[in-house]
Amino acid sequence: MLDLDLFPGEYAICRLPAGSTVPPALVEAAASAKPGQAVSVTWTPFETSVMCPAEFAPAAATVEPGWRCFRVNGPVNLALTGIVAAFSVPLAAARVNIFCFSTYDTDYLLVNSVRLSEAIAALTEAGHRLTGDLPQE
Repeated sequence: MLDLDLFPGEYAICRLPAGSTVPPALVEAAASAKPGQAVSVTWTPFETSVMCPAEFAPAAATVEPGWRCFRVNGPVNLALTGIVAAFSVPLAAARVNIFCFSTYDTDYLLVNSVRLSEAIAALTEAGHRLTGDLPQE
């Protein structure tokens, strides 16, 4: 059983060309992130990927807007196994596509906003506890 916190607002998943620098506005947004916000930048030889609140999406990027972000309440011990599987397996069974990334302390899960209610139902049915900016029923 995991404790997952749903952050407020929509997120964007973005792609910049390989070797791109991070736009200064995004660096500033990351530096001033508040609880309930996350910004992740990953550089590879093939691309620069950015996950951020939608309002900070780089203008020059290919942008996939409309995602919601859950944080696994941690820190999560790096020796533990199956954390990502614990949330990805029930979501796959519910046919909810995901984007996830990890930090030293924990894991983050993004689900498409249009499938948020299905994601919440699948995660709850799998025994996970959800808090945060959950939709009111």
